[in-house]
Amino acid sequence: MTEQPIKVMVVDDHPMWRDAVARDLAEAGFDVVATAGDGDQAVRRALATTPDVLVLDLNLPGKPGVQVCKELVGGGDLRVRVLVLSASGEHADVLEAVKSGATGYLLKSASTEELLDAVRRTAVGDPVFTPGLAGLVLGEYRRLAAEPAPGPGASEPDAPRLTDRETEVLRLVAKGLGYKQIAERLVISHRTVQNHVQNTLGKLQLHNRVELVRYAIERGLDEA
Repeated sequence: MTEQPIKVMVVDDHPMWRDAVARDLAEAGFDVVATAGDGDQAVRRALATTPDVLVLDLNLPGKPGVQVCKELVGGGDLRVRVLVLSASGEHADVLEAVKSGATGYLLKSASTEELLDAVRRTAVGDPVFTPGLAGLVLGEYRRLAAEPAPGPGASEPDAPRLTDRETEVLRLVAKGLGYKQIAERLVISHRTVQNHVQNTLGKLQLHNRVELVRYAIERGLDEA
């Protein structure tokens, strides 16, 4: 059975850049289902075309990229992952994008091959960051975990119990490993890792990888 191509949507307010990225993706075998030039258009077209990956610029007219990300990730029935492709390497922009639900963050200085690889990895849930930014994000996870929790949460005595394997996968997620690395470490399939993560999110009533990593670090699982 032939695998379906990854459906991608490209959002950028610069037409030449947007068209070039869409062309590179299409030539590499991705199914470019739509493009958009502003935030409102991006949300409408994403809901209409249901892409697997949204390649998203942050600096958009109307509705900024982080707001687009918040509205589309984890909301309703749309299962889209966001790869931010931005000219900005400012730490504040990176952290805001990740907190808004982006799976990865790539600078526009990346090569075409790096972009193609990043889209493939984003589609399966692997966190992808321009070198140097991954450590920044993990450091922010740790800082957030050190802050007092705002109130009762999933850590109460009634919290659902995770299986040993789910806990093992969660520990490796907290250490910053991608799904492929976890699969290799535990000698299981990539899809099995994804299933464990989705089951854990559901049990703990968490919404994304950011919340999951914070949960794990709060419990010291990254140091185990």
